[in-house]
Amino acid sequence: MSVFDDLVGQDEAVAALRGAAEAAAGRGGTSMTHSWLFTGPPGSGRSEAARAFAAALQCPDGGCGHCPSCHQVLTGTHADVLYVRPSGLSFGVERTRELVLQAAARPASGRYRVVLFEDADRATEAASNALLKAVEEPSPRTVWLLCTPTAEDMLVTIRSRCRLVRLRTPSTAAVVRALVEQDGMEESAAAEAARAAAGRLDRARLLAADAEARERRAEVLALPARLDGTGACVWAAARLYELAEAEAKAVTGALDETERSEIKAAFGEGGTGKGVAKAVRGAAGALKDLEERQKRRATRIKRDTYDTALTELVLFYRDVLALQMGAPVELSTGSVRGDLERVARGSSPESTLRRIDAVMECRRRIDANVHPQIALEAMTASLFEG
Repeated sequence: MSVFDDLVGQDEAVAALRGAAEAAAGRGGTSMTHSWLFTGPPGSGRSEAARAFAAALQCPDGGCGHCPSCHQVLTGTHADVLYVRPSGLSFGVERTRELVLQAAARPASGRYRVVLFEDADRATEAASNALLKAVEEPSPRTVWLLCTPTAEDMLVTIRSRCRLVRLRTPSTAAVVRALVEQDGMEESAAAEAARAAAGRLDRARLLAADAEARERRAEVLALPARLDGTGACVWAAARLYELAEAEAKAVTGALDETERSEIKAAFGEGGTGKGVAKAVRGAAGALKDLEERQKRRATRIKRDTYDTALTELVLFYRDVLALQMGAPVELSTGSVRGDLERVARGSSPESTLRRIDAVMECRRRIDANVHPQIALEAMTASLFEG
């Protein structure tokens, strides 16, 4: 067993990371680099790869997967690994400067002080400039692990100073194998979930385990065949909006309440004794800061939820195009093959490409802060027009 076992279909990246970890442990291999850039499409496991590498760097055996150090890194409790995941749509310069100062501290117990920065592309321009200095001249025992969808998402001056680790979307066969071997799933159920997830292991696991997620996906995939007029377009946009909002609320609701309860308990709410009342009053400021962070996180989760639904639509039209062109490819949305065939017969490959463009444009508009329902209505109208 090793910390790299969960990196499905990433043999080349795993070999590079394993070699670097062995070099860091003094057993030869590739030369050690203090700044790394992990790239790959959604579901490729770039953050998981960075976390596994962080564990391997701290582990005396290069990532055995079962020692206390590996366990602490993988569960997010290691004292010398800083985990950064922007809760909002951007990561500001002040927070980046604080992070740089924290990263420069000497390791408390591990070999390195490791900064695992997920979604580093969310750093603002000023924050990226602040990050550049740290990446350019890191402390001797500091390692930066930056994660972004593509290298181009980062400043050229940053990416030129990082060793690049490219991850790819795993094959369906690799995802099926992981679900069967790691999750004990029946092969037929694993194959169905893997096809639906289009290579995303995390998505496959969610669809296999969560009936509500499967129902939401089925409803999204049923929308294209129902777009038979202006009224249907407005209804479809409203329904997509409702589905995304409901899913985001379900995700954030439990997290928000848990965090509020933990802060109140930390400030002594419900306790008795001298000073408790003053401490409880002091919790007001902490709760206000928490609410701001939760609002930013909720906005991000909503964006991610819309993106998931729109990705499903792209997969639907990609499969329509495959049928129109007679391409012998695996259909991710084969569960609605009847709808795929009807849409394929009633349109041309050119109109299908325009529809894919319309969905991608909707993603860009939502990312640019256009109100989601307005962007969705424009998209469904374009899908109807073809």
